[in-house]
Amino acid sequence: MEKHTKNNKNNCSTRRDFLTFAAVGTLGLIAADSVCGQNASGEKGREMLVYIGTYTSGKSKSEGIYIYKLNLDSGALTPYKTVKNVIEPSYLAIDSSRKYLYAVNETVEYEGKKSGAVSRFAIDQKTGDLTFLNKQPSLGGAPCYITVADNEKFVLVANYVGGNAAVFPVEASGKLGASIDLKQNSGSGPNKDRQEAAHAHSINLDRKNKFAYLCDLGVDKIFIYEFDKKSGKLTPNRAQEFFAAKAGSGPRHLAFHKNGKFAYVINELASSITALAMNEDAGTLAEIQTVSTLPAGFKGTGNTCADIHVAPNGKFLYGSNRGHDSIAVYKIDEKTGALELVEHASTQGKTPRNFVIEPGGRFLLAANQNSDSVAVFRIDERSGKLAPIGKPISVPTPVCLKLIPSFS
Repeated sequence: MEKHTKNNKNNCSTRRDFLTFAAVGTLGLIAADSVCGQNASGEKGREMLVYIGTYTSGKSKSEGIYIYKLNLDSGALTPYKTVKNVIEPSYLAIDSSRKYLYAVNETVEYEGKKSGAVSRFAIDQKTGDLTFLNKQPSLGGAPCYITVADNEKFVLVANYVGGNAAVFPVEASGKLGASIDLKQNSGSGPNKDRQEAAHAHSINLDRKNKFAYLCDLGVDKIFIYEFDKKSGKLTPNRAQEFFAAKAGSGPRHLAFHKNGKFAYVINELASSITALAMNEDAGTLAEIQTVSTLPAGFKGTGNTCADIHVAPNGKFLYGSNRGHDSIAVYKIDEKTGALELVEHASTQGKTPRNFVIEPGGRFLLAANQNSDSVAVFRIDERSGKLAPIGKPISVPTPVCLKLIPSFS
């Protein structure tokens, strides 16, 4: 397993640390998240493995990446394994073959440079345990999102503090190679605390892996790139280089509808979701509608949005609120892409970051970062509403959740 010295660990600061510093006038940042989206076909038995990325610095008692088992009948979560000595594995991704797991190491310094890192692990095909293979510098501070191409030859990473996106090849040796492409964003936004510079927050490939969409919270844009599946190179999309979000909204994460006609972006700073018309052939985006993620009359302060996912059946959309500490649920008009509010469901904890929907559409799991817990909800197939299952289970500083079928 990967080893780290005490000094290295002490030098690792995350965007979470910057939020504390912001109160006294230092750079203000925010944290990372994710979803799985793997197909449930081929699942063995009635359970799935849940990989949980965490923050390991500061007051966190996390030891690294946690593995739980999800019972697909009851929704019960049970502890299984702990992968220790992994620094700040705040966001995870699993390749389509379910043989490798990738984790960003969300630090702002790596090997003496302003960078985080990206780690690759082999998944034991009998136990689901992880074996560390190697890591590469992410080429920007606080990497917060990672995506694996369907052909499993390339990995794309968004660096929050760096304000850029890097592409890494998977070498024939099985290790992650050095970056082969880097796209640097520039600019700022009206929010002086959070938008003083570019802050890349997520990068997603469409279902055909033809285009890459890079959400930048700092400059209020979704950059669109043509993705070369053979070389891994990113080229600004000729039909539309970017979608301009509303000034100060802070686009964070993007979710695609299964029909390929719609995409949805959750805006962290504005606490809103924008429905987008999507042209799969041209890679373009156009606004359909923007809705609030908060209930009418909400008078709280400091709410920020985090994660967003479309239900596997394509009928509902879910987004997380940190501050209101809820999942906002919407019904999707599958003809127009428009959204209609269904409910706001409490996440049974504080500061929900990433959440994940089980591929069969039966359960939603939410990572409550600041209450050290993961809550499980049963999804009503007809209404999309969420019903909590038991009490949240204890996990230190959970940030990211990924699911794959159990091997046992």
